[in-house]
Amino acid sequence: MAQDRRRRTPRRRTLSRRPASPRSGSGAGAYLAIPAFVVVCLVLNAIWPLSVWVAGGYLAASVCCFVAYAVDKSAATAGRWRVPESTLLVWGAVGGWPGAIVAQQTLRHKTKKASFRSAFWGTVVLNVVAFVGLASLLLSGVMAG
Repeated sequence: MAQDRRRRTPRRRTLSRRPASPRSGSGAGAYLAIPAFVVVCLVLNAIWPLSVWVAGGYLAASVCCFVAYAVDKSAATAGRWRVPESTLLVWGAVGGWPGAIVAQQTLRHKTKKASFRSAFWGTVVLNVVAFVGLASLLLSGVMAG
């Protein structure tokens, strides 16, 4: 009987799926960064009207970023080639971070690795500071001229 047990092929472990309910304390608060940014944009727009291209650029970058996260999640699940983290971070830095936040939370992807999360939030801060800085420069040019 002991030999029978040794001859059996080991059972394949299946990956258990996480429940669809939101995880407590894991990042639903990250969504708050999006309306906070919208408020910043509205304040800047009240002072100096922003081009519709600004919103279009953020929307396009967010969609591209969301798709990149979805492709990476699919590849991770299937054991295929992954999208490099640097690519995900660059998309976030150029304005796709709102789409990245939505992807991270809805796809439950890239939410646990602390080094990536820190780098990601660094790109968000970098993007917002650059956005406000450029808007301020443009605003000061309009006020001076």
